[in-house]
Amino acid sequence: MSAPITPSTAPEKGIVNPPGTTLVKKPYPFWLGGVAASLAASVTHPLDLTKVRLQTSGDKGMLNSMRKTVAANGFTGLFDGLTGTLLRQMTYSMMRFAVYDAAKEALQDGPGPMPAWRMALAGSIAGGVAGVFGNPAELMMVRMQADKAKPPEKRYNYRNSIQGLYRMTQQEGIASWYRGVVPNGFRAVLMNMSQLASYDWFKEQLISNKLLTDGPVCHFVASLGAGTVATTVCSPADVLKSRIMNAQGAGTTSTIAVIRQSLAAEGPMFMFKGWVPAWMRLQPTTILIFLILEQLKSGIDKYRQAGGKAL
Repeated sequence: MSAPITPSTAPEKGIVNPPGTTLVKKPYPFWLGGVAASLAASVTHPLDLTKVRLQTSGDKGMLNSMRKTVAANGFTGLFDGLTGTLLRQMTYSMMRFAVYDAAKEALQDGPGPMPAWRMALAGSIAGGVAGVFGNPAELMMVRMQADKAKPPEKRYNYRNSIQGLYRMTQQEGIASWYRGVVPNGFRAVLMNMSQLASYDWFKEQLISNKLLTDGPVCHFVASLGAGTVATTVCSPADVLKSRIMNAQGAGTTSTIAVIRQSLAAEGPMFMFKGWVPAWMRLQPTTILIFLILEQLKSGIDKYRQAGGKAL
C-alpha cells in the first residue's frame, strides 16, 4: 500500500495526489501520443512525402525530387496527402503509444529501471497491434503522397483520406484495406522496438549516469539516438511497404514479387533507397514527437497537481 504524502515528499510525474490522500498512479490519456505525433508530422510532412516518392518513383535525389514537386504543383504540393498523414497518426501512432505504455506496465517486474529487452518486447507488442490497426490509414497516406508523382492516367485522385477509403472499398473491396499489412506490420514492430525502446533506454542511461537531468535537453539527445537507430533498422521494411502499397496490377503486389522485381532492377541496395530523406524526416519527427509528448505529460502533471480531474 502506498505511503501517505508528507510535506517533504515531492509529487511524482503522472501521480494524482489530492491533499490528505495516498499516492495514486493514474495513466496518461491514451490519445496523448496521437496528438503529439500529429503535431510533429504536420511539420515534417514534406520530407515524408519526398521519401515516399523516392521509394516509389524514378526520382533521383531528395532535393531534386522536392524541386520537381514544387515545379509541378507549387509549394502546397509538398503537403499533398496531409489528411492521410493525420489520419495515420490518430490511428497508428495513438495506438502504438497507448499499447506501449500498457505493455511496459504489464512487463514491469519489481522496482527499478526496466531491462532493455523488456522495453524492446513492449515496443514490439505495441508495433504489432498498431501496425494492423493503422494499416488502412497507412495505405491511404502512401497512396496520396505518391499520387502526383505518377502519370495522370495512373493517379488515384483522392480528395481526402476519408473519401479515399470509401472509394477504395467500393472499387477494390474491404480486403484492400489490408494490402501490405505483412511488411507494414513487420516494419511497425521494428520501428517501435527500435524507436520507443531506444528512447527510453537512452533517456534512462543519460539520467542514471548523471550525464543529463530529466528535461528538454535530455529528451532531445535521447530522441536523436532513437531516430538514428530506428531509421537504420526500419529502412528495408519501409521501402517494401511503400512499393507494395503503391503497386498496381495483378501479380505485382505480393512481397515476393516486389522483392524479386526490385532486386533484378536495382540490386540489394534498393532496401536502403531513400535512407537520407527517411533519416532527415524521422529524426526531426522523432525529436518533435518526444519533446511534445514530454511537455504534454508535464502539463497534465501540473494540471492534476492543481486538482484537475478531467484528464
